[in-house]
Amino acid sequence: MAMTSGHVMSAVSDPSSISVTSDRSTSASSRLTGQRSESGRLAWRHDADGVHITHGYTSADVCDSLLVEEVGRLVEVGAIAGQVAFEAVMTAILDTCAENGAGWDAFYDNSLAELRSGRSPFSPVHHRALQCLSGTSILEVGSCFGFLALQAAEDASTVHACDISAGSVELLRRQSRRCGTPIDCRWADARDLPYPDGSIDTVTLIHLLEHLDGSDVRLAVEEATRVARTSVVIAVPFEEVPNEHYGHRQSLTLSDLAEWGTFADTRQWSAEISEHHGGWLQLSRR
Repeated sequence: MAMTSGHVMSAVSDPSSISVTSDRSTSASSRLTGQRSESGRLAWRHDADGVHITHGYTSADVCDSLLVEEVGRLVEVGAIAGQVAFEAVMTAILDTCAENGAGWDAFYDNSLAELRSGRSPFSPVHHRALQCLSGTSILEVGSCFGFLALQAAEDASTVHACDISAGSVELLRRQSRRCGTPIDCRWADARDLPYPDGSIDTVTLIHLLEHLDGSDVRLAVEEATRVARTSVVIAVPFEEVPNEHYGHRQSLTLSDLAEWGTFADTRQWSAEISEHHGGWLQLSRR
């Protein structure tokens, strides 16, 4: 809950009640007014119409880790609530931080540079995932922005990526063309993949299965092992409470990964479980 004019205001979950503007497009008197983030780049205030967010981001500084942290702070302080609002605010910041879509290009360039350099909190997960890839063809299931797929494509692998969000798929397709790293991008449901049996060497599900309920996890693992020729790589975060604004539905442990390993036909697949910045399950065809 947030306070304004002596009244308690509920966190806003409806994107239609959230406005996001850049301080480039506001008058000097209204720039970055209200409660502010620790970085000073983000300010917000509530009124009867909802929550109004002003930001000072530019193409020089937008990247995944920074926006996840700062927009996440809006959830923590009770300004916004839920995955839909969280994603709407991130999208609006990237739409308004530069002209003519340049904010999204900068977001990709900055985020990939941070991941490669090890400065991103998510770098250890990506580095481990890339090390686990085998063969020459890769499928990233639940690719989201596609940062892992883009890095794999730089190594001259044949890379496929799919996601249930059509917008994310189109965004990755455009960025793949811009970066000169060919990726076959498709809309797909992890529970019903549009790829033939044994058609791709390695299938990855990196920080995807925590978004699914138990029965859907089984379907996703079975589909991944159907499509994979040699290996399936699964990674999940360990959280005491599922992170709602990331869309997480369950808290997981190594015991859960051990159970998931049995979803594959154990006559054909061996399972290796480990912990490294979260949990890992690697399935290898015998």
